[in-house]
Amino acid sequence: MNTQREALRLITTTDFNDYVVAKTLLMSPNTIKKYRHQVIKHNLSWSKCTLLGDQELKTLLTKSRTITSEKRMPDWTYIHKQMQMPNVTLTLLWEEYCLESPSNAYKYSAFTEHYRRFLSKVDVTMRQRHKAGEVVYVDFAGKRIPYYKSDGSIVFAEVFVGVLGASRYTFACACESQKLPDWLDAHNKMFRFLGGVPQVIVPDNLKSAVTTPGTDPALNQSYQELAIHYDTVIAPARIVRPQDKSHAEIGVQIVTRWITAALRHRKFFSLEEINSEIAARLIALNKKPFKKLPGCRTELFEQLDKPFLKPLPINIYEPTARWVSKQKVRNDYHTYIEQHYYSVPYQLVGQAVEVRCTNKTVEIFCEGRRVASHLRSNEKGGTTTVKLHQPISHQKYAEQSPEFYREWANSIGDATTEFIEHQLNRTGSFLPGLRVCASLKKQTSIYGAKRLEAACARANRIGSKTLKSVQSILKRSLDKVEQQDLVQGELPLHHNVRGADYYQEV
Repeated sequence: MNTQREALRLITTTDFNDYVVAKTLLMSPNTIKKYRHQVIKHNLSWSKCTLLGDQELKTLLTKSRTITSEKRMPDWTYIHKQMQMPNVTLTLLWEEYCLESPSNAYKYSAFTEHYRRFLSKVDVTMRQRHKAGEVVYVDFAGKRIPYYKSDGSIVFAEVFVGVLGASRYTFACACESQKLPDWLDAHNKMFRFLGGVPQVIVPDNLKSAVTTPGTDPALNQSYQELAIHYDTVIAPARIVRPQDKSHAEIGVQIVTRWITAALRHRKFFSLEEINSEIAARLIALNKKPFKKLPGCRTELFEQLDKPFLKPLPINIYEPTARWVSKQKVRNDYHTYIEQHYYSVPYQLVGQAVEVRCTNKTVEIFCEGRRVASHLRSNEKGGTTTVKLHQPISHQKYAEQSPEFYREWANSIGDATTEFIEHQLNRTGSFLPGLRVCASLKKQTSIYGAKRLEAACARANRIGSKTLKSVQSILKRSLDKVEQQDLVQGELPLHHNVRGADYYQEV
């Protein structure tokens, strides 16, 4: 506008022709000619021009073309609501619009252009188009709600949020954690709140929902069983693609602002108390009017989503077993499941396995095949190992324990047990005795248990409880010779034998 004002000043206060003014201001001579025509037409002087504002001056100098249209403008709010109905297209709505009065109806291209302009003015929270009853977005809110336990300690409740795609109808509840049992229970509560089930559930990639994210995500088995029970489909959002679940992101933001933040000064003492307060505030939240669309979430839910939700099954989903996400088998051929270690065949070290837990059993699967089954143990940090899962060398090494050798000796006989106890207790540590016990056990495979028991009995009687003594007895077959007590009688007479009298001489 500064250049245009300067052009008007030169036109009204100097004798420069159009070419000189245009050259001075680096403008087109035709433009200067148009400005001069407007000055003459409106009898403008420079003093009058200085009193005009920029918009007035622009209107004066620019020939504005007024477009008058006798076309009938559709009700875009109605069109937008109808677009969210199943199987309704923009072409169908245009044809219905034309049937009312074809003479003053827009052509299809103009109809779609006006609809796009309407969408650009709609609030961002209502911009995406979804079919009624089609999808629900679920996620956990980042902001948690603190509450006091009976012992006075403070814990934080997670806030689960579900948002329907078409109506933006919102559900929220407090959970103890983001773990699988709480995740599944929150879905049960959400479906009861909605009074039906949408066609698709869109979760984030948290572990309770997706065990392996990516282009081909692997769902948690228990979560998949929930989808089968409710006859719905789970379609996880892509990694680092919040636009895939923008409804959930906005729903989380709204719940955080209007519920979580509003409860920041309240003190709670149980999850039930928190959920009671959330339920009351959800009613007000869903009845809150939209900013740029008529109605509220509750009204849209009744009109759009509710009639098209699938009916709830008779019973809620109650998992008979809980699936643990895939994990690699450790180098010690054990998997860590709920603070306890369970063994799998050592050949599976480094491979991924899934675990199915019940109250009594733990089943481990690899590539859909069950490879191990254990009784459930509640010992934290404990280990449950099946001998057949170990390599042969580990099995033999595991046998080297005092308890094992004592049990083995008891199966042979009392003499062997006495010999083994002597070896284990003869020093301050039982470790040196373990090597003797292992070598002694090998003699069984060579000579048999009966001969070993006899050899140990002979070694015990002569007071030589050593491995070499037992080996010598067995090698020389002395265990087969009946033991006799040796008693020394009188010595025979001989001139070299001095006798007792000799030592009595002084």
